[in-house]
Amino acid sequence: MTATTNETRVLGDATVAELAAELRGAVICPGDDAYDSARALWNAAHDKHPALIAQCAGPADVAAALRFARSEKLEVAVRGGGHSIAGFSGVDGGIVIDLSPMRGILIDPIGQRAIVQAGCTWRDVDVETQAHGLATTGGLVSTTGVAGFTLGGGIGWLMRRHGLACDNVIAADVVTADGEMVRASASENADLLWALRGGGGNFGVVTSFELSLHPVGPTVAGGVIFFPGDEAEAVLRGWREWLPSAPDELTTLVNLATAPPAPFIPEAWHGKRVVAVAGVHAGSVEDGLEAAAPLRSLAEPIADLFGPIPYAAMQGLLDALHPPGNGNYFKSHHMSDLPDEAIQALIAGHQAVSSPMNEIHVHDLRGAVARVRAGDSAFPHREAPYVLNVIAKWPGGGPGPEHVEWARAVVESMEKFGTGAAYVNFMTDAEDGDRLRVAYGAETYDRLVAAKDRWDPENVFHLNQNIRPS
Repeated sequence: MTATTNETRVLGDATVAELAAELRGAVICPGDDAYDSARALWNAAHDKHPALIAQCAGPADVAAALRFARSEKLEVAVRGGGHSIAGFSGVDGGIVIDLSPMRGILIDPIGQRAIVQAGCTWRDVDVETQAHGLATTGGLVSTTGVAGFTLGGGIGWLMRRHGLACDNVIAADVVTADGEMVRASASENADLLWALRGGGGNFGVVTSFELSLHPVGPTVAGGVIFFPGDEAEAVLRGWREWLPSAPDELTTLVNLATAPPAPFIPEAWHGKRVVAVAGVHAGSVEDGLEAAAPLRSLAEPIADLFGPIPYAAMQGLLDALHPPGNGNYFKSHHMSDLPDEAIQALIAGHQAVSSPMNEIHVHDLRGAVARVRAGDSAFPHREAPYVLNVIAKWPGGGPGPEHVEWARAVVESMEKFGTGAAYVNFMTDAEDGDRLRVAYGAETYDRLVAAKDRWDPENVFHLNQNIRPS
């Protein structure tokens, strides 16, 4: 192991060796063969060089790594199993507490519960739960990590029927900033459980989640219907008018995109602007096909891929569009309405894309999401029926200022149709406290600060959308 520098501090071989001797997992330092692959992030817009990476095999390793970080005054980044769009799971000169080796899953099919370690991706979970005909709300891309996704809220294909991912958290095991292992549940540290349901990684390192499961699949009605881009106005208006009558079992989104060179889209449309309606019905296939039938009449489809599909396959349907190694910038906005003026602004953003990889998603948050009382979790603004997610993506990673500017401009054009609230998982910029106070709402934000004061008063966990202690 080689000596490394964190600002003016130097970690000698002997110091790092002491940590390595305490861990069951590996300690990786600059100069090690595995260093570059271990430090690489899914979002290649970020290029971080940590002083060391602690690949943790279990909660005891996490506690030891945190104690080491505190003793050596190292900045702490926590990595789960997935994307880290904002780049918070990397750090220059500090320590990365890497949970990705922790991928154990225990299913209780009778109690319909799952214990899921924090290094898992949603594909890991779906494989195990679907073996029992069960599922819980997971990511729209199966390579998404369970931990960060769930802690930030968790928008997925089952949410109208079964709520957000955070709504399905029954309990969590957490390592606090001082290395203490605690459990958060309705009967133990309930304030911490509340904060973990939407408050992000501000309060400790979650090492495992206990999640509610629901009967789903193994085959569902789901998929994507593609329409010509010049039909975006008709599709968005028709979708808007149809949504109030949609059953809770059917979760949908609209995506303004550029058609990829995929075999399921007619070649004549490759590289052209399209509008897609994607969705999943959480009930029977027959009911799902009937419920989704009105979507086909929004305009004349150019490709209709909505039909019976294994739930696990639906979870991975979009994976090829989101590989590691590209640059990514996401920008989010809760929308209280979708008037014609907003639709025109979305279409203008679609026409102005800076890259054929750019996408504009509008998610529907009705159903079970809206029925959770706002104060029951740290995911606020349950009354907002839409979430806008603007995705800028460019090949090869590195800076992408023109793409970032495009995404910011699209969201700015939509700000009048919301309250300033935003979905933290789709916030790529490190926001200041004033912006986060608006994003969460004042009451929720103040409760999060109180939880931060109790569980991380020194703000050890600040590489996130940071709730600063008072």
